[in-house]
Formats: sequence, structure tokens, C-alpha cells
Amino acid sequence: VQLVESGGGSVQVGGSLRLSCAASRYSVSIVCMAWFRQTPGKEREGVAIVYRDTDITAYADSVKGRFTISEDNAENTVYLQMNSLKPEDTAMYYCAAARNCPRPDSFSLSGRTMFTYWGQGTQVTVSS
Repeated sequence: VQLVESGGGSVQVGGSLRLSCAASRYSVSIVCMAWFRQTPGKEREGVAIVYRDTDITAYADSVKGRFTISEDNAENTVYLQMNSLKPEDTAMYYCAAARNCPRPDSFSLSGRTMFTYWGQGTQVTVSS
């Protein structure tokens, strides 16, 4: 599985962006896909996750109510709609896929190591 992110960029506070993650050679064994983000000197944290078999989603507390993860199985693409962006959302955003997935209540802080496939990242910058 190869993952390619797009849609990052610069936006002002309160603005919106939609990130896309196109999966090539999509594997039917992929159980969940997620978006992570990382800033220099900090651990990569989970932002949102979607479980393909149930469409269950989960979010980090910091983005609940502002971000929405969705997937289009026909296009093999996962999206992250980001609204009401804040300066603290500035980060490199990564798409990830896993066959053995973390629980929804733990994916954000401790689930990173369970993801086998990663994209190259796309930068999001929010300025005030």
C-alpha cells in the first residue's frame, strides 16, 4: 500500500483545508486509516481515525468538532476536513494505514506504532 497526501497549505486562523490521502494498490486487509500530525521536537500524534469495516471514527480531543475524517472506497481515498483552524494546528500531517489497529480511545497518543504504512506528509500552516 502506497499513500500520497495532498491538500496542505497556508491558511489564516478560522479558515478551512481538506487533506486527501490517495492509496495505491489498496489492500483489502487494511482495517483502519488515520491522520497524524507532528511538529519539530514533538511526538507524532493521532488526529483522526476511521475503521473501514464499521465506519467508526475517533478524534483527538484537540480537534473534536472541528475536523472530520471520511473515506471514499471507490476512489481509495481518505479525507480530513479541517475547519476553524487554529495556529496550534500547524504541523506536518501524515496519512497512515494499518491491518492491526489501535482502539479508538488510544489511537491518538499510543497507537502510532501499529501503523505500517505512511505517506510522505503534507504541511499545514495556520497564521494569525
